[in-house]
Amino acid sequence: MTDTGKSARHADRMARKKAVIDQAIASADQEKGLLLVLTGNGKGKSSSAFGMAARAIGHGMKVGVAQFIKGRTDTGEEAFFRRCPEIEWHVLGEGFTWDTQDRERDIQTARAGWEIARKMLANSAFNLVVLDELTYTMNYGYLDADQVLADIAARPSMQHVVVTGRAASQALIAAADTVTELMDVKHAWRAGIKAQPGIDL
Repeated sequence: MTDTGKSARHADRMARKKAVIDQAIASADQEKGLLLVLTGNGKGKSSSAFGMAARAIGHGMKVGVAQFIKGRTDTGEEAFFRRCPEIEWHVLGEGFTWDTQDRERDIQTARAGWEIARKMLANSAFNLVVLDELTYTMNYGYLDADQVLADIAARPSMQHVVVTGRAASQALIAAADTVTELMDVKHAWRAGIKAQPGIDL
């Protein structure tokens, strides 16, 4: 086939693809606050959520962040976003359960944190609320999963919520509008490389 023929076939294929995409875009006429779930064993769940936070701020939106398991306050994303008046950031955890080794304390910490998150979920001034690593608190029974889902469902109609963490429950997945599962193919940590600032911290 000549180059002219290849170009013509390509142009025809792209025109047909464009027509399908344009039709799909035209038919998507609803507006609502979305519930997004970022789950799976792969790296990048929180990073993706914070990317959405940056995007929201770029559109002049107000963002709330509640970190449920992480207890450290020296991460790069927090250092960056603390400079932004459009974001309210709460570190609500004390580390993973194997760090505290105290289930009752973990439950109390999670429940106190959820009260802060509930206030953001009830406040229409927040256009986006990131509930980082919330799945662990639900899966470990630190929070009542039904109540968490009810509180998320009762949020203002145009408020977006992003939930991150491994092993999202079927109930959370069913409630979500968008679910992404990140898959772990290879990780530097398994080769003995410690967490790197700017990449992991």
